[in-house]
Amino acid sequence: MTHHADYSNFNTSVSREESLETLLLSYNSLAESQTNWVANLANCSSLLYHCYKDNGVNWAGFYLVDPENSNQLILGPFMGKVACQTIQIGKGVCGNAAKLLITQLVPNVENYPGHIACDGDTKSEIVLPIIQNDKLIGVLDLDCINLNGFTNVDKFYLEKLCNDISKTCKF
Repeated sequence: MTHHADYSNFNTSVSREESLETLLLSYNSLAESQTNWVANLANCSSLLYHCYKDNGVNWAGFYLVDPENSNQLILGPFMGKVACQTIQIGKGVCGNAAKLLITQLVPNVENYPGHIACDGDTKSEIVLPIIQNDKLIGVLDLDCINLNGFTNVDKFYLEKLCNDISKTCKF
């Protein structure tokens, strides 16, 4: 890549798998010489947003375990509309992903008990825990304006991304 911004250019004529493979390669290239979690998650949010923007994603970012209150998540780097600043662990999609330490793939947020609606346009969501040294660090959250916006393909690649994040960032 000639410029860092070039990483945000995704080919819209390729499959989602190919786009997500490019996303993984781009994230790891950008994080290769950088371990600062703010810088890496900020760039990762941008990569995710641009990778998914033609698929209806309206929010891509992170919630991290709040260093002042380990019972809640606090807003981290993201792309999209203004969001909830804190989320109680165990509440909503993000809080449940954090509590259960498993990916939450939600095809219709209206059918998810306790869903926290930061944006009324959101119809589906995927949230993945980020674990480092057997400890929850935070979650990766993607919201979509379409029902069934995410599949097991997304789950597979985004879980790889979360694993890469845990290896490349110092929290």
